[in-house]
Amino acid sequence: MGDVKNISRQEANKKIKELAEKADVCLFTTKLSSLPLTTRPMSTREVDEQGNIWFYSRKDSNKNREIQADNRVQLFYSNLTGSEYLSLYGKATIIKDEKRAKELWSAIAKTWFNEGYDDPELTLLKIEPIEGYYWDTKDGKVISLLKMVAGAVIGKELVEGVEGSLVK
Repeated sequence: MGDVKNISRQEANKKIKELAEKADVCLFTTKLSSLPLTTRPMSTREVDEQGNIWFYSRKDSNKNREIQADNRVQLFYSNLTGSEYLSLYGKATIIKDEKRAKELWSAIAKTWFNEGYDDPELTLLKIEPIEGYYWDTKDGKVISLLKMVAGAVIGKELVEGVEGSLVK
């Protein structure tokens, strides 16, 4: 069995940034109250200093419609070479901001947004993590990330290892 480590908000933001940007692609899940879950691979544009995760999304996409109906999302990252995994639950906000889109722009994005960062179909998704778990399997640890909203942090041991749970 591994051990659990609850980390500070600053450490959590740093770990989210490190792993999400290293893994780049996550499974981005919407419609959390409906089975089967709706999941698609998404490339992370940036993780900011507050731990918010940024993505590009088409204005008319199913994903945006699903977020408008229910802004709860779950992100699953996997860095196989580092034996690290990250699961984040959070709230998504759809943003139209040409200046921010330009800051996050990369040449590969032109594949989806032909007109560039000022494409009228380009929106940004800002994901504000509420709770999450980080597994470092090379050391046999599960590390619970600090809840991004004030709250108490509680650890719970499971049969297969250790899980950290974050609650309001």
